[in-house]
Order: sequence, then structure tokens, then C-alpha cells
Amino acid sequence: MIFVGELSDIPVEESVRVQGQVAIAVFNVDGELFAIDDTCTHQDASLSDGWIEGCAVECPLHAACFDLRTGRPSGPPAKKPVRTHRVVVEDGLVYVHESESANAAGSAELSDSALARTGVAA
Repeated sequence: MIFVGELSDIPVEESVRVQGQVAIAVFNVDGELFAIDDTCTHQDASLSDGWIEGCAVECPLHAACFDLRTGRPSGPPAKKPVRTHRVVVEDGLVYVHESESANAAGSAELSDSALARTGVAA
């Protein structure tokens, strides 16, 4: 388990970065916490520096968006998901359980045809 900090250290609609095997971003979306790998799978950019839009984060470099619940990108330029991690809050302290591998539901790279089905042109 990775210690993140106190719950009050992560304001609503903000994120913090912690170090696990790789950097992990922890987001507070309307009081619900989500954790994903911090590095965009399209190009090396910190997702914790991105913009939270609903339950997604937009990469600050090329605007790839990732669902914070699944890690899946919504469309180009990213095609590969980021790992998601379980977040636990105990007595006001936040911890992340780092995942071993990519989320099974979102581990495969999305093809251009799959991206097209999501309504995003490749």
C-alpha cells in the first residue's frame, strides 16, 4: 500500500502525484477518489497536470482523455489504457493499492475501428 496523505490534502477537482513502481495520479472527483498511472500512454506527459472533466482526465500535452474508472482512453491520440489502482481511505488517510498489471477490462490497445464506435474519429 502506498501512503498518499490526508483526505484534506486532495481538494475536490484536484489531483496529487505519488510514487509507486511508476508515478500514480490520485484524483478527487466530487468526493470520490480515483487512481491511475500518471503518465499518458500516447506521449510522456503527467496526467495529474491535466484537466478533470466529469470522471475523466484530459492530458495537458495532446488532449487525450482517460476514464478515471477504467483507465480507457476515449479516443486518439491515445489508444492504450493506463492502469487503474484501488484507493482506500482509513481514518482520513488515503492509500493506493498499486495494481500488478493493466485493468483487465481496459488492457487491450483500442483499434481505430473500436475508437470509431466510441464516436471518436481516429
